[in-house]
Amino acid sequence: MSIDPTHSAGTEACAVADGEPPLTRLIALLLEEGGLMRTLVLAEDRVGPYPPGPAQVVAAGPRAEGSGADYELLVETIYEGYLLHYHAPRVVCAPEVDLGLLAGDRLYALGLARLVQLGDIEGVAELADVITLSALAHGSGRPELAAAIWMAGARAVGWGSSPEYERAKALVRAGSPDALAALRTFAEVEA
Repeated sequence: MSIDPTHSAGTEACAVADGEPPLTRLIALLLEEGGLMRTLVLAEDRVGPYPPGPAQVVAAGPRAEGSGADYELLVETIYEGYLLHYHAPRVVCAPEVDLGLLAGDRLYALGLARLVQLGDIEGVAELADVITLSALAHGSGRPELAAAIWMAGARAVGWGSSPEYERAKALVRAGSPDALAALRTFAEVEA
């Protein structure tokens, strides 16, 4: 399954922030960060358009109300870290695998720190679960499960968790074949 936030509330938050596309804001954040991250950022004109993803799902949720642009940027930051670990990143280009992993870890830390600044400890816990569970999914050769983890996790951060979502996460941890369907069901619930 590819990440497809066009279901439920994913698309209405695409222009949540200040008129600047989220990846443009991510580039600016990483350039401001300096150091290693600054040296790995692609020029903005080399970054293609990307469909909405987990960051826009989070930003559209009531838990992000009033801070949608902040949530969108921090989730884009964490998601870029994930992409550096497992897929093709969008704005960061690491010439070596080890450097990409290091940069990905830094992006996880940057995004989670921004969430802590917003005081959203529940969101920190949910995104930490997303990072952990998606690593488990990739470790078991199930990238479609990782995609579902991201979308369900995004919904949990934006709208809040539920017993059904906690059950779905337990199924992932147990390696159950029912985990994918449970995650997809939670992610697709109308807000």
